[in-house]
Amino acid sequence: MNAIEIKGLTKNFGEKQALSGLNMTVPVGAIYGFIGENGSGKSTTEKIICGLIHPSGGTVKLFDRDYKDSDVRAKMGVLIESPGCFPSLTVWNNLMIQANNLGVENAEEEIRRVIKLVRMEGAASNKFKNCSLGMKQRISIAMALMGNPTLLVLDEPINGLDADGMRIMREVLLDVVKDGKCTVLVSSHILGELEKVATHYGIVRGGKMIMEMTADELESNCRTYVAVKSRQNDVTLAILRRHFIRVEEDESGYIRVYDDVKAEDVVTLLFSNGILVNEVRTDKIGLEEFYIDLMNKKEGSGYANY
Repeated sequence: MNAIEIKGLTKNFGEKQALSGLNMTVPVGAIYGFIGENGSGKSTTEKIICGLIHPSGGTVKLFDRDYKDSDVRAKMGVLIESPGCFPSLTVWNNLMIQANNLGVENAEEEIRRVIKLVRMEGAASNKFKNCSLGMKQRISIAMALMGNPTLLVLDEPINGLDADGMRIMREVLLDVVKDGKCTVLVSSHILGELEKVATHYGIVRGGKMIMEMTADELESNCRTYVAVKSRQNDVTLAILRRHFIRVEEDESGYIRVYDDVKAEDVVTLLFSNGILVNEVRTDKIGLEEFYIDLMNKKEGSGYANY
């Protein structure tokens, strides 16, 4: 059984088609990273899943039931855009209002549970308006976690966070799914952070799903390369391009060789041409570069090989 199963989803806003036959499969217990550029259809898809807008066509099932099923909807936690909190009320009182809205039994116990889960135990008495951006994001997650949802939908929850805030958010997401009882659908533009927690990915473009994969499939599909740096990078680049097919210089000044070659072979070649290598390493591209390569490949301008 899948937590989310979407087939042929379409959505039109007047003459504009936001989604055009999108398919999506999110397994139970997954942290599903939903990736795409602005305007690709991520937020529209999430809003349809959450029942905030209606689709123009297609089917959406949650846990093998229609997404409009009231029993299914009662088991969802949602954070899309910004939390509905009262600025002058404390964190505790805002959570109490949410608990009452949801009809949560043992509200105080539940508030203590979610506050602990999002690492906010010492801030319960703070007014919401005095909380940092990272704290506000965690409060939003706490509100979405109220009542132990089986599906958590988060739209850009780590935007604007500092390094420590991102670390805490990663820990929270991993804690939420560790017992396998909750599934997380999370969209983000910060792909390096998403890569640290996601178990599955969906890449959407132009209102269509262009690729779904597991974290293991990403690992196996990402290209390996040899990176070198010397004091004569221009000459080094020219030499390597004479001998290898796929060579490029990255933003950090490393020259990457993507051909199937060993690091020692690259160093030996350069040494025989009078070039001393300062640094050499073998590495693999991450999610962000994979995504960029995939976008270039779709445009017909890249040489990505998967």
